[in-house]
Amino acid sequence: MSIEVGRVVEGKVTGITDFGAFVELDKGKTGLIHISEVAHTYVKDVNQHLKVEDRVKVKVISVGDDGKIGLSIKRLQSPPPKERHQSKKKDLSFEDKLSRFFKESDEKFQELSEARAPNKKKTNNR
Repeated sequence: MSIEVGRVVEGKVTGITDFGAFVELDKGKTGLIHISEVAHTYVKDVNQHLKVEDRVKVKVISVGDDGKIGLSIKRLQSPPPKERHQSKKKDLSFEDKLSRFFKESDEKFQELSEARAPNKKKTNNR
């Protein structure tokens, strides 16, 4: 099996560094899973995700002219669903939300009106 960009291959983790993990592929070739390609979440320490001798499925993401092979685990996985920010406003009824909206709008309008109005309390220092 040849090593081509986009191909999914299996290999064995042979070494772990601060910047990623080395994986032995077919025919004695070695590729690197950069730390940013290990998981969709932040990876501080590759050792928390991979161990030497682990068998892993990886996607080939680059093959350099110099023979360096870039690999990815995360590109074989679906990204986790995005968590929506939970607001305290969620528990309010529609009427309460509407009331709050009008109140905040009136306050902002008042602030803008005051900022644009000429300063009526000017003192005459002559």
